[in-house]
Amino acid sequence: MDERPSGQRATPQSSVRVLVVDDTEHVRTLVADMLRLDGFHVVGTADSGDAAVDLAQQTDPHVVVMDLRMPGIDGVEATRRLRAARPGQLVVLYTAYVDAEVERQAEEAGAALCLGKVEGLPRLERELVRLTLAVTRGR
Repeated sequence: MDERPSGQRATPQSSVRVLVVDDTEHVRTLVADMLRLDGFHVVGTADSGDAAVDLAQQTDPHVVVMDLRMPGIDGVEATRRLRAARPGQLVVLYTAYVDAEVERQAEEAGAALCLGKVEGLPRLERELVRLTLAVTRGR
């Protein structure tokens, strides 16, 4: 499901393909809409870790923005599965529940970064551009 708005201006982030995963519909929609407004190419959204693993195979995102606490498999386990299926996949664990243990688990699962939702969307967007800069320059 390609969700790039037409007439979007060219920016460093406009070539960054993002998959947004959060079980809370209004949060998932808000994050995806804000990323789109700021020029990111949101290739899809998912409401669970299982759906994220499947959708990543279909949409080939540069980066997956993943919630931690979700029904079924959580964001850490979904990250493990994504990285097993797609070893180069960048995953940002974006959660309201950040502490040293969550950061350790995220790192062990292969997440590129663990960010607290309280840090806000501007920080998330800066980190998405930073993480994907090398990838998008080569395209």
